[in-house]
Amino acid sequence: MANETVARRYAQAIFALAQETNTVEVVLHDLETVVATLKSDETVRRFFRAPIIDKREKTEIIGRAFSMLDKTALNSVLLLIRKRREGLLEPILEQYRILHQFARNAQSLKISSARQLSSDELKTLVGRLGKLYNTQFDVTQDVDPSLIGGIRITMGDKRIDGSVSGKLEELARTLSTN
Repeated sequence: MANETVARRYAQAIFALAQETNTVEVVLHDLETVVATLKSDETVRRFFRAPIIDKREKTEIIGRAFSMLDKTALNSVLLLIRKRREGLLEPILEQYRILHQFARNAQSLKISSARQLSSDELKTLVGRLGKLYNTQFDVTQDVDPSLIGGIRITMGDKRIDGSVSGKLEELARTLSTN
């Protein structure tokens, strides 16, 4: 919980700087790039998180490796190194995403389906939901063959289950209570 609070404070500061410079989207992309890079290579991740490596040396190496990043994103990562808070990078990214979503009056939308939806199907579904709930969505889609057919939609704390497996589970609950 304490780390989440600290991560939120860092994210708020980074987000405020990005708003001032009109680079909110760029900073988000760059922070995601750093996190993805660290996740993709175990050696790089261990180097980034290693407390025994000299801060100056690590700052110099990371600064050169990510020199193409936006100034706000790069300085944020380097600040974490100088403060020995490298482990907060992912929670900061999550908090930054929440701030970004809130600023756009958007919410997350997860669509699970038995098969991959076409881009037209997905666009139509998201468009209808956007009009119905009067909001924008950050959409993630996954394929779950166990649904058998149909879709399952999760919006924040709301869940709409239109899948065949969901209907079968509902039928089994009904039959077991009678």
